Amino acid sequence: MLRRLTFQVSGYVAGLATVGLIVLIYYRHILEVKTTTVVLTFLLAILVASAVWGLGVSVFMSVIAMMCVDYFFLPPVGTFNVNDPEDWVSLISFLITAVIGSELSARARRQAQEANRQRNEVSRLYEFSQRLLRARNSADLLNEIPLQLVEMFKARSAALNVMGKETIYRSGINSPEIDAARLKAVQPRGNLESDFEQGLSYCPVRLGAQTIGSFGVSGLAVSTQTLDAIATLIAAAIDRMHAIEQLGKTEAARESERLKSVLLDALAHDFKTPLTSIKAAATSLLEDLNFNKRQRGELLVIIDEECDRINRVIGQAIEMAQLEAGDVKLQPAPHFVSELITAAFEDCASVQSARPIQAESQPQDARVYCDLFWARKVLGHLIRNADQYSLPKEPITITTEKKNGFIVFHLADVGPGIEKTEIDQIFAKFYRGKSQRHRVPGTGMGLAVAKAIVEAHGGTIEVASEVGHGSVFTFSLPIGPAADGSN
Repeated sequence: MLRRLTFQVSGYVAGLATVGLIVLIYYRHILEVKTTTVVLTFLLAILVASAVWGLGVSVFMSVIAMMCVDYFFLPPVGTFNVNDPEDWVSLISFLITAVIGSELSARARRQAQEANRQRNEVSRLYEFSQRLLRARNSADLLNEIPLQLVEMFKARSAALNVMGKETIYRSGINSPEIDAARLKAVQPRGNLESDFEQGLSYCPVRLGAQTIGSFGVSGLAVSTQTLDAIATLIAAAIDRMHAIEQLGKTEAARESERLKSVLLDALAHDFKTPLTSIKAAATSLLEDLNFNKRQRGELLVIIDEECDRINRVIGQAIEMAQLEAGDVKLQPAPHFVSELITAAFEDCASVQSARPIQAESQPQDARVYCDLFWARKVLGHLIRNADQYSLPKEPITITTEKKNGFIVFHLADVGPGIEKTEIDQIFAKFYRGKSQRHRVPGTGMGLAVAKAIVEAHGGTIEVASEVGHGSVFTFSLPIGPAADGSN
């Protein structure tokens, strides 16, 4: 306010000085300059003043200039008397022309200022809407709205309330000046309320005919139309976020049902073969056929192996459920790499009896910082996966190396390989290779479990494969609790 008053006072002073300067210049050359030239010079200065300082200064200059023309340039010079009626017409015409010109200039100036103000408000409204679109969830959005009102529109403070919630979301200095009771009271009334003395505005947020909340601002110098536009943008942002969250819930429910169906199908498929074998072996034993000791032993081995297979499938399902639910609390500690490999071999004794597994750890004393119980499962899943898809009697090779603060494990098999189109899906839950899913039993959970365990340790897992030549699975585990990339 003081700045504006200073600007206006400086305008009056500058206008008076301009009139005085013109009089001083032309009065010394009165015999050489026509009165018309003086009047036009005054008129030009008045129009310039109107464009810079507004109508008040230009009207003030018009009156002063008319008096100076009468006193200094119209006979009798040196008096305010006007004897010639034509001079009266000239003076009055000059004053009217100056005032009208000033008004037109001031109007054009006001219109330009209004256009700039509207353009700035539209620009801020657009930026405001863009910032609201960046919110990731409802909580972020509701906290972001008052914050952006303060930042984008230079308000002192802002507050937001959504119907059905007691929470008032606030931002800015002196935010308590926005009364919570009044903020909520404006919602059922549905009308904008402004307190110009305190610089407060309370505006309902409507979505169509329904009021969904309200916001309040202090120290915000914008039009009523802009406040309505802000309310509309807030309503659209809240509605959009609710729609996105509802869609997410719907998609999550649909995905959950799909996964349940896939899981049941996979479990049913993977249970059917061992249960059939167990049933056949148990039935044969119960019929008390004339089996010798060796034959009975073979049937019992079948029952034992197939029970282990069922137990392993159930274990994978439980592991996946625990990892997805976040119920697994890792207890990492330093372990030798050789200790981890040996523990995995113990879990895969049946694989070792069927094919050679070659392991080479470099360096010999390398250690990893891991939860041994879970880390051994990663190697176990990869070894069993390689066994299922490798050619008979072909070896599985495990090598390690130290790299960037991690121990990197490479597990290579000699099998059919994985097509490039399937590489990105191979670690997805329940996914099994198209060409192998009907030939090799399994649920497609092993690699997904391995990936979840490795990532929980802060490592990565990937696969490189060439069709017809086998695959190499690579995963990393940290050397220490804070792997910083140093060896």
